[in-house]
Amino acid sequence: MKLLSTSALALCLALAATAAPPALAQDADAVTNTEFEAENDPFIWLEETRSDRALEWVGRENARTVAALESDPRFEELKAEALAIFDAEDRIPGVGFTHYGMVNFWQDANNPKGILRRTTLESWRTDTPEWETILDVDALAAAEGKEWVYQGFSCLPPNGTRCLVSLSDGGKDASVVREFDLETLSFVEGGFELPESQGSADWVDQDTLLVGRDFGEGTLTDSFYPFTTREWRRGTPLSEAREIFRGESGDVSAGAYLLRDTAGTVHGRMAYRGLSFHERAYYFEVDGEWVPLEIPAKAGPAGIVDGHMLFSTDVEWNDGTQTFPADSLIAVDLEAFKADPNNVTRTLVWAPGERQTRQGSASTANSLYVSLLDNVRGQVLKFDYENGAWRSQRIALPENATVGIATASDETDQIMFTSTDFLSPGTYYYAENGVDPVPVKEAPARFDAEGMTIEQYEATSADGTRIPYFLVRPAGMEMDGTTPTLLYGYGGFQVSQVPSYLGSTGRMWLERGGAYVLANLRGGGEFGPEWHQGAIRENKQRTWDDFIAVGEDLVERGITSPEHLGVQGGSQGGLLVGTAFTQRPDLFNAAIVQIPLFDMLRYQYIGRGASWIGEYGDPRIPEQREWIEPYSPYQALNSGADFPRVFYVTSTADDRTHPSHGRKAAARMAANGDDYLYFEDTTGGHSGGVDNEQRARLRAMQIVYLMQQLMDD
Repeated sequence: MKLLSTSALALCLALAATAAPPALAQDADAVTNTEFEAENDPFIWLEETRSDRALEWVGRENARTVAALESDPRFEELKAEALAIFDAEDRIPGVGFTHYGMVNFWQDANNPKGILRRTTLESWRTDTPEWETILDVDALAAAEGKEWVYQGFSCLPPNGTRCLVSLSDGGKDASVVREFDLETLSFVEGGFELPESQGSADWVDQDTLLVGRDFGEGTLTDSFYPFTTREWRRGTPLSEAREIFRGESGDVSAGAYLLRDTAGTVHGRMAYRGLSFHERAYYFEVDGEWVPLEIPAKAGPAGIVDGHMLFSTDVEWNDGTQTFPADSLIAVDLEAFKADPNNVTRTLVWAPGERQTRQGSASTANSLYVSLLDNVRGQVLKFDYENGAWRSQRIALPENATVGIATASDETDQIMFTSTDFLSPGTYYYAENGVDPVPVKEAPARFDAEGMTIEQYEATSADGTRIPYFLVRPAGMEMDGTTPTLLYGYGGFQVSQVPSYLGSTGRMWLERGGAYVLANLRGGGEFGPEWHQGAIRENKQRTWDDFIAVGEDLVERGITSPEHLGVQGGSQGGLLVGTAFTQRPDLFNAAIVQIPLFDMLRYQYIGRGASWIGEYGDPRIPEQREWIEPYSPYQALNSGADFPRVFYVTSTADDRTHPSHGRKAAARMAANGDDYLYFEDTTGGHSGGVDNEQRARLRAMQIVYLMQQLMDD
């Protein structure tokens, strides 16, 4: 069994408000307006995702931006460079170990929507693997007249040939689910099929699913995620499926799932309720009753290894007999847990050292593997339970690089690792026995890194905290403040930003003399849960201060100057960039705001914003509004400051943060006479382009914008 993530998708919404809030629409694409809000926000109509008026506005804005960027003589060359990288046939096809082969999802010029395919390990290790197509998404989309985007494939363990395929229309988070037969390589006629919704589907056996979906009125949370799970048997209507677990509408999401080990054996049923984005209540079914687990709300199950149930915790955990540090891995005997989940002896498996944190985990048939960050450098440890104790062994992988687990086999001890950095394309390592990795594939270089260097610096934030960041210097760079520099950040939800190969950025930006900076901001996860928890809710301004401090440090060191400094980020990173250029418009001359949060006084009503109250707070509560209002970028646009020319990028199909955040920001800047660009793709969703052509176009537009702002006189 692969280890489960402990970060919640969903969490609780505190509903104390200063006034009665507007009713929340049951369609995430629609936001109910009130007269009060309409009177105070002249652009609230842009929250109507696909209204004629909103789409006409989008069309005009897109035309203006295309004229400004795609008419630039550099655009076509840059797009061609990006597309050549994205479509390159010599890319390493990433694969996953499965019972039915080494599986890969591949997109290129001939397969823009992609093909799901498989090969053998022996064939994959050659320069020219022989592939068998499992599912051709382009052919399916053409046959059905849909903009299908592949979202995943889940097969009945341990060796079942029946699978569930998830497909999104246009890149939305919501998807349809269909049953697929791996023997005939076709969808099952009359098989399981779930309509479009957020949610999950988990195999129980060949004729039964556990389903968490939108079952109609009273089954979605205020964040538009399902909070009921039903057991659906083949041949019966979905509407008659028996409910086995129910959360509450105030949860972000809730659901039930099977507890399986690597052999596919089911050991029981688990359930959870999301209490906030970062907190969950867990349950285990004993004799038909859901027993609440007596664990911290920021702790959760992490899988089964060597006859033990594993847990991870993001907070210090005192269970009455001992205290486990935050970020630990903890084990209990599996059979004891199944008999009485709260009457167990807990054992420490691993605890972090200074500036260490877990990043990911996986298990083979016999061992547990944990990838770590140690001062933002990677390593992997192997764990086994031997002679009554947990033993660990460090895997021999490159030092001072980003290393991780690529895939692990449930059936054997086979495992693959990866290693990369900003300037190294990436190498795959294979270990037959799990401990002696050998390089098996190395990605080709996509840009000339000769003379380029990677350096790590620290900036001092407003409260004195030292904030590390990486600088990738182009060849021949002088520390005279003239280098065009792109600063990227995220700083939220305990997500770590680590060095990875720059690929298209190296070819399109670094080779042309630009520098690239990656900031490790509080709110992220680079140094463990406390690095995140120290910059959420009432302390969220610390994230914005950290980013500004890095910008100031770049100027003070002579790396760049405000005239040549730009910032970029998406989603939470889009909010980060918005706070940066509204709080310090004098420090930046370019800002790429992608799929952003922006109106933080209404975000809880827009898209799935209510699910993030655990990160930011609830602006309907007066004392929490006091945290949020001073930094909300949408309102700050009325400050009268001299803002840089901002580039907003959104997607009509984004049903997570919703394009209206960027739309309203652009409209407000237009009304105020500020310069800006706005581009909204009709497909792509929250993750960006759905195919390589679209991705290359967006990347080229961004680089042209940066050149115009930071390189041109």
